[in-house]
Amino acid sequence: MRAMILAAGRGERMRPLTDHTPKPLLPVAGKPLIQWHLEKLARAGISEVVINHAWLGEMIEHALGSGHQFGLNIHYSAEPQALETAGGIATALPLLGEQPFLVLNGDVWCDWDPVQAKRLASELVSRHCLAWLLMVPNPVQHPAGDFLLDRDGFLHDETTQDLSATRYTFAGIGIYQPQLFEQTPAHRPAKLAPLLRQAMKDKRVCGALHQSEWIDVGTTERLAALEGKIASIHYKK
Repeated sequence: MRAMILAAGRGERMRPLTDHTPKPLLPVAGKPLIQWHLEKLARAGISEVVINHAWLGEMIEHALGSGHQFGLNIHYSAEPQALETAGGIATALPLLGEQPFLVLNGDVWCDWDPVQAKRLASELVSRHCLAWLLMVPNPVQHPAGDFLLDRDGFLHDETTQDLSATRYTFAGIGIYQPQLFEQTPAHRPAKLAPLLRQAMKDKRVCGALHQSEWIDVGTTERLAALEGKIASIHYKK
């Protein structure tokens, strides 16, 4: 199985920190934010990793290199300008292969274990889904959530007849079939949400709720909060 880390964003809300350092390389508890992802992927046995980049992307390649120091093979998908999530994935498809692949937002921190990804990819195929999304309880900065998760593990954009369905926030961690992006042109900006909403209409997006640690590291305040959280976790250990 292969994984992709999305690392092309400019990080506008974290300026001036990101004026001279790409957000994935911002230090968190003594190492770059993206390194937390890389180490977890290596422990999970996912060794083929694709990283897309745009803003200051050469710094990311210089810092991470081939990935051999992490036990990984890193491939890079350079974008002259950020192509949004779907555009970035569609452009990187030749590097991701023909099987379901894991995608992680480079600017989230989560204790979800990617060792589950291979099993979930098999379930994705058996359920004829195009995508599996990790959902989390709605954070303060996003109280309305993104999608409804029903008791059978399917995701919906609109209200369903299943009264047990609850709206949660997409964690920025998902597993996708390449077919989801087959109509998305490479090298052009394209958002992921419209593709997911269309697939949801056909009941082809499933997911699960993660109720443990998760932070969207989108502001300097949340970056500082993550530092404190990791320190607290390590202290408890």
